[in-house]
Amino acid sequence: MNLVARHGSRRPTKKRIKELEEFADRLRVLSAEAAKNQNETTSLPPLWIKEWKSPWSDKQIGGELLPKGEEELYDLAQRYKLRYPEIFSEPYHPDVYPIIATQVGRSSASSVAFGMGMFAGQGTLGSGKQRAFSVVTDSKANDIHLRFHDTCMVYKESKKLQKPKVDGWQVQVYELVAKSVQGRYSLAVNSEDVSSLWLLCKNEASLLDIVDQACAMFTAEEIELLEWADDLEMHHLKGYGDMLNYRMGVPLLDDVVKTMDRAMAADQSKKVVEKAKLRFAHAETVIPFSCLLGLFLENTDIKQVQSEKPLEAPLRPPQQHLWRGALVAPFAANTALILHKCPADNGDGVKYLVQALHNEKPVIMPACNGTYFCSIETFKEHVVAPHMKRSYESLCTVEVIHEPTNQTFFSRIFSLPSHLFRWLFRPAPAQGTCQAGL
Repeated sequence: MNLVARHGSRRPTKKRIKELEEFADRLRVLSAEAAKNQNETTSLPPLWIKEWKSPWSDKQIGGELLPKGEEELYDLAQRYKLRYPEIFSEPYHPDVYPIIATQVGRSSASSVAFGMGMFAGQGTLGSGKQRAFSVVTDSKANDIHLRFHDTCMVYKESKKLQKPKVDGWQVQVYELVAKSVQGRYSLAVNSEDVSSLWLLCKNEASLLDIVDQACAMFTAEEIELLEWADDLEMHHLKGYGDMLNYRMGVPLLDDVVKTMDRAMAADQSKKVVEKAKLRFAHAETVIPFSCLLGLFLENTDIKQVQSEKPLEAPLRPPQQHLWRGALVAPFAANTALILHKCPADNGDGVKYLVQALHNEKPVIMPACNGTYFCSIETFKEHVVAPHMKRSYESLCTVEVIHEPTNQTFFSRIFSLPSHLFRWLFRPAPAQGTCQAGL
């Protein structure tokens, strides 16, 4: 098994905690104004608005894994253990079950929760007979396998350029919803208020199981629109909207293939085999990895992806679309590739098949001819190889341009924008392979 998982449910980040604290003050102002302007055609705002205080206001840092998140990863491990006893039957050894996490507290804590669920009963620690196990991390500055979104400088600059445009699209949705909320409650909400109310709705629903406060302020149709606005952002900045969003994940894909090659070689030689490589990271890891496998594509989109063409954005509701953030990368989202050893069709020898799971459900990789089980040869040729036309270095390394020494100060300043566009939109480099591994 090759597992790539997102951390479990976490507390809002420091930035979001501050936004919600400020929104509490804003809600009180809006409530007071609404009481003055209320008329026969509108309803008074819900009572909770007047007295609402952020449940996270006492937290100074934020972002840490919650007990709910610990349980999500612990339970996930237990389910995988029951589902694949042939994979998880060996006593724990770091070479058999390597665990890798990013150097971020919530992902490394998630890996520990998963390990406790997977290896419970194998040790002597406590009533649960837990045992110690190792978790390997790489520094944030060098982690090209699980934090490529943070190490790929070209991606970071490209995202910075695209974000204002995406924000503009989202504001249009927020303004539309704001008008509807104004009409129902006489609340003078603007697009920023709707954005914060939507943030509160998502956090209340996912972390506190509360759906009758912020979420109840929206109709079902408005929630669909707001989810679509989130999906637009994910598409353009993390998904199929730009091939760089996921092609920068080739070191991870390359490492997955190498683990399969090692497993098959060890199996043939009867040596100790690595049975599962367990990785714990972020939405920015799971989403590109899902794209590299071609998941959540419509019809013939796989051909465009393999030819490095961006895909059209998800259709606006009520049109249905597969690309939905709530399905692709919720807390504890996980994508797994299972390598199966089966008897060869002619009865002579064995064959190896690859199966993909997303959030524990079997999914079809479109490049695998519409089947749930893909031969290792087809997987390498049709799923992996199209993404290996460019190495991580060629995609992500900023081209350094040396200027003549006699340039004036002002000429150097005005030449910077042209340099930015030259390395953002430079022609494709020669083919190469990415050297990956831990």
